[in-house]
Amino acid sequence: MYRAVTRQIEVTVEPNFMPERSSTAEYFWSYTIVITNSGHETVQLRTRHWIITDASGRRQEVRGEGVVGEQPTLAPGEHFKYTSGVPLPTESGFMTGRYQMVTESGERFEIDVPTFSLDSPQARRTLN
Repeated sequence: MYRAVTRQIEVTVEPNFMPERSSTAEYFWSYTIVITNSGHETVQLRTRHWIITDASGRRQEVRGEGVVGEQPTLAPGEHFKYTSGVPLPTESGFMTGRYQMVTESGERFEIDVPTFSLDSPQARRTLN
């Protein structure tokens, strides 16, 4: 599991290789993210920014509103969990990103998503 904390908001990521959705032309991972508000004010996730890099060094940037069609609001002590996925043309890669948050008073700030590794079983065997 990967973890980052920004302004008392914790983001954890658990990636999972999905062989049933993968082929030699495209490899697929799901990732489950939990965002926990350990702070003292209510916040809302507004936007996401992902940087996805495959094993050949090709970068793709993805920006958009919310996550999985939602812009969750988290009161102190609450968490939001979601699962999404990503395909790559290579057997491994990594992702990193940021979420833009906003407080009830309208203050905007960004929080880090930890950089996480996407490794297929084939890639792990190659490294050993």
